[in-house]
This record gives sequence, C-alpha cells and structure tokens, in this order.
Amino acid sequence: MTTGISREQAELLLMEEARLIDERRFDEWLALFTPDCRYWLPITDGDPEAEPSLIYDDFTRMQERVFRLVHTHPPSQEPPSRTLHNVSNVQVLDGKVTAHLTIFEFRPGDPSQVGLGAQRVFAGSAEYVLTGGPRWRIKLKKVWLLNRDAPHYNLTFIF
Repeated sequence: MTTGISREQAELLLMEEARLIDERRFDEWLALFTPDCRYWLPITDGDPEAEPSLIYDDFTRMQERVFRLVHTHPPSQEPPSRTLHNVSNVQVLDGKVTAHLTIFEFRPGDPSQVGLGAQRVFAGSAEYVLTGGPRWRIKLKKVWLLNRDAPHYNLTFIF
C-alpha cells in the first residue's frame, strides 16, 4: 500500500516516469518498478488472469518488452514511436496514487501506411501502488484508457 507519500512526491515520481519513457530511457524506467510489479492496461475490471487485457505484464515481461524496443528492431516499432506523456490531477487516495494521463504517439513515415505519419492521442486514468519510501518504487501501474474497449492497432510503445 502507498502510505506516507505526499501528493508532491507522487507527482514528481510520475513525471519522472513520463520523462524516462519519452526520452526512451527504458532501462531507467524499469528501475522505477519492484520485481513483483504489474503493468496493466485492462479492458474490463475483471480478473486479469481470466479476462483479456490490452497489456498485462509482470516484471519479466516488461524486461522482454524493453529488450525488444532497445536491442532489436521489431517491425511494429520501425520507425520507433515518439511519445509525449502528460500527467495531471495527481492525488493520493486510499493507499493509491491516481492521475490522469494523456499520451501523444507519433511514428514518422508515409501516411499511406497504416499507423505511420499520423499522430495518435490516448487519454486515460492511472492507478499506482507505490512502495519503499523514501525511494518510492512502482508495484502496480494500471492505466484505464478512455477508449479501452475500442479496436486498437500497434500498442507496442510504453504507456
């Protein structure tokens, strides 16, 4: 449970996370998480082990995701996505940190190719469970995309 963290401390951590993602410093981003963490983009509020999710990663899966983005050239990220993450409405409530996220994603290229040359915008609310103050780490990052039940293509960048 997230106890003892101020809103300002939580906001600084979430803004640091956003900056690391946008700067493609994914190994440093991973270091913000605990070894038993979850990174989850649910579709429904059901059991993630039984219900489909857009993303449901444990730490090992997150390491694999980062390895692919940094050390291989997956077709889904050629050219790589450029992102800008905006974090707002940060609150510390009932042992959790909540925030609103707006993520802008762009992959340069020919607009005639699906997913290239067009900027996409994702909005959602996030829930974090943090542990280990004073050096806080993320145990859970759960992002509820506003359009989570709509069809999506190529969500291979980091939210």
